[in-house]
This record gives sequence, C-alpha cells and structure tokens, in this order.
Amino acid sequence: MKLDILAFGAHPDDVEMCCAGALLAAAAAGKKIGIVDLTRGELGTRGTAATRAQEAEAASRILGLNARENLGLPDGFFRNDREHQLPLIAALRRYQPDVVLCNAIHDRHPDHGRGSQLESEACFLSGLRMIETLGDDGQPQQPWRPRVVYHYIQDRQIPADFVVDITAHWPKKWEAIQAYGTQFFNPNSTEPTTYLSTPVFSQFLEARAREFGHLIGAEFGEGFTRERPVGIREITELI
Repeated sequence: MKLDILAFGAHPDDVEMCCAGALLAAAAAGKKIGIVDLTRGELGTRGTAATRAQEAEAASRILGLNARENLGLPDGFFRNDREHQLPLIAALRRYQPDVVLCNAIHDRHPDHGRGSQLESEACFLSGLRMIETLGDDGQPQQPWRPRVVYHYIQDRQIPADFVVDITAHWPKKWEAIQAYGTQFFNPNSTEPTTYLSTPVFSQFLEARAREFGHLIGAEFGEGFTRERPVGIREITELI
C-alpha cells in the first residue's frame, strides 16, 4: 500500500505523543497515513512488549491508520548501521511515502536521537538502486526516496521550524495517547512510577501542544523541524 505520510517511532507511543495530530489532519484531508515502530518497547518499566503491542493496536484504530508495523529492532540497543538500516529501507520501499516524519533530532531518551539519524539516513539510502531489499512476495523492491523528511519534537524543547494546527484533532490525539494505559497516569496502577506515568507528565503533553498552538494563533499545535527549507507555492498559504 502506498502511503502519503509515514511516521517512524523508536517506540510505540512516540508518534501518538508527538505527531498524531498532524497525521489526523492529513487523514481528514484524504491522505493515507501509517506508522512504523522500530522497537517493541520491551525495556519499558511498566507493561510488557505484549501489552504495548495491544495498546499500539488500539491507538491505531483510534487514529484510523492505513498501515502499521513493528520492525522488532532491539529497544535501547539498535544502531545506525547496515543491519538496522535494511529493515527501514524495506519499509520505505513497501509504503513509498511522499512525506516521512522522524523522531526528534535529539532528546532525553537516547533511542530518539539515534532513531532520528537512522530514519533520516534510511530515507536517503532507500533511493539507491544498488541496495537490494526484498518485498513480502520475495521479489526485489524498487528504490524509493521520500519527497520531504521532517522531525517531530519530543520531550526536550527544540525551536520549531513550522507548526501544524491540530486543534480540531486534539480530542482524538489525546484518546490515542490514553490507549497506552500502562504507560501514562493511572491512579489504580500498582506498577512502579516512571517519568511518563505521573500526572505532571500528562499535563506537560497538553501544555506543550497549547504552547505550539499559541505560537501560530491556534489552541493546539505540533512542532516540527526540517532538513531543508520548507517551500510554499503562494505566500498567503501561511497561517
């Protein structure tokens, strides 16, 4: 299936927290959207890889994704090398996205910055015909290079190069985040308290979205950085 937009996440829930609103806005405009998670999040303190998979499936239904898959790379230990590039290249060639959204260029969790580099370089390498990958049918895949690559902003604040107005889609984005019941605040949970599971972190997620929205005169927004200047066809298209 060809997608218009593919979002990579080092872990299940990265995309939901940071760029699900942009995906929902694109879907509302008739675009096909999908997510590729690099790892199963098996090093997470709360929940398990199995529960995380169930939560990702629930979030996918809420977001109305056209496709989602998990590459099963080792959580915390994947590297930007040939072994770990090839599965990403195959996924890019499988979905042929025009736009790719990657992890933050640097962040609190080292997987995010490392994933960002892995994902961005895969977008370039997937366009090289001398790199051979096979599709699900066992046949050689054709080269594919996305038109643009952007990076969403995660825990650490990074100045945004542009902001997407997600006001109309905030309720559904929040619902998708809450699908990860083992990860975020739950007063009935008996699992250890983590950085993500406090009420303060949930408040932070909303505050961050309100802050980005405020920058463009909207209620809620999501910020992104770009790898090259963003082009527009006509200047009044800007908010």
